Amino acid sequence: MHNTNTLCGYIPYPASLHHLDGRDIFITKTNEGDKLIITGENPGFVGEKEDGHLVADLTHENALSLRRLFPFTAPRTGLKRGCSMGVGDRLGIATTGHLRAFSRFPNIFPVFAQQSIRELTLTGRSFDDVLDCVTFAVFREGYESGFGADGDHLKKPEEIAYALRSGYSMITLDSSEHIRGDFPDDYVPAKETQTRYLGSAFDLGDGLSLEFAAADLGRAAYIYDEAIRFIMDMHEQFIKGRDVDFEISIDETMTPTTPLEHYYVASELTRLDVRFASLAPRFCGEFQKGIDYIGDIAQFDKELMTHAAIAKKFGYKLSVHSGSDKFSVFPSVGKHTDGEFHLKTAGTNWLEAVRLIAQKAPALYRRLHEYALSHFSEATKYYHVTTNLDKIPELSAVADGDLPMLMEMNDARQLMHITYGILLTAKKEDGTFLFRDDLYTLWAEYAEDYAQLLDHHIGRHMSTLLG
Repeated sequence: MHNTNTLCGYIPYPASLHHLDGRDIFITKTNEGDKLIITGENPGFVGEKEDGHLVADLTHENALSLRRLFPFTAPRTGLKRGCSMGVGDRLGIATTGHLRAFSRFPNIFPVFAQQSIRELTLTGRSFDDVLDCVTFAVFREGYESGFGADGDHLKKPEEIAYALRSGYSMITLDSSEHIRGDFPDDYVPAKETQTRYLGSAFDLGDGLSLEFAAADLGRAAYIYDEAIRFIMDMHEQFIKGRDVDFEISIDETMTPTTPLEHYYVASELTRLDVRFASLAPRFCGEFQKGIDYIGDIAQFDKELMTHAAIAKKFGYKLSVHSGSDKFSVFPSVGKHTDGEFHLKTAGTNWLEAVRLIAQKAPALYRRLHEYALSHFSEATKYYHVTTNLDKIPELSAVADGDLPMLMEMNDARQLMHITYGILLTAKKEDGTFLFRDDLYTLWAEYAEDYAQLLDHHIGRHMSTLLG
């Protein structure tokens, strides 16, 4: 800390010092972790009184008080225009590094609190905990420019209600369980559907247009009609009339969304008065976790041009999921959307934390790596990857100083990426954590190093996307 001035015997994080109706409220570092200090009359925090001030833990109740007193610590909507980026933090310690990266790209709206039910389950966290960690971080860093909170890949009404109840400003609806995959060649859509789409060319601007053949329309209607009804129902029940960024995900399928299918979904949702900020198609190629794009980049570029034109026509943003480390296609995303897109990352932030372990605690990294190898098959139940474990060097042949280089190898990255939940929740026979406590102790000790890693790595995403 640069500021050596003390208040009530504590040294504030400089940017955390805020004044409110004659009170000083700030965060300080203590031997027991960060604490909130409140001078003067208590405006609603829960803590221990000491000589005219209050010492408060960073609890959910106190996060609620911060959000009430300082609205910039609460999430807001921000996807309606421009570029936005979700940076899922599975550990609750990444926001400081994220803030540094976003400070260099002020035109990108950050969604700092982004987690799926799957991630919450695998890490043992809650929507409240994820948002609270961001609230305290933006207060500590003095960031007042606004951020979003995304309940990601929600599939059930009770999951949407949970995220909204926790104060999330964005809902990503995953309709994959309602998307059919077994298209019969003889399916004929309703006559009204045929009337709307057959025999017409749909102009997308810039010389692009789409025209449905009967088979194209039958396929689109059969595959997506049930999903469209589900999306409409969830919109009516939870989104309509609320100030919430609503994103539609149709990307969690094994087959790509063709431009015609994308158009059909967007057109039908618009006709049904479903208002949404962004939509994530399943693009051609593969967007696997933690590694670069796999596929034909020229084909991706060509199809993305049409996908972006469809989004522009209907007035929403394209969303790119599993966007971590897809550097080879980022220029296409930035170019064809004119900088109007949403990108989601998550696992790459965890991998930078793993990189830090390899740098600072090689013995601990070796234990993590071996445990991940022995439990890898369990993790593949949750994530689709094409990892070849045989391509990962034997650890006995890797010197301590070379361990961080494993995070430059696709197969090692995916090994450590998809086992995060197993590693964070593994326990000994006595019920204590096998790795978690040691990991968080080390991450706390090297918090500045982690922030620098994230600043560089997430900043690289931004600079490649926007040129």
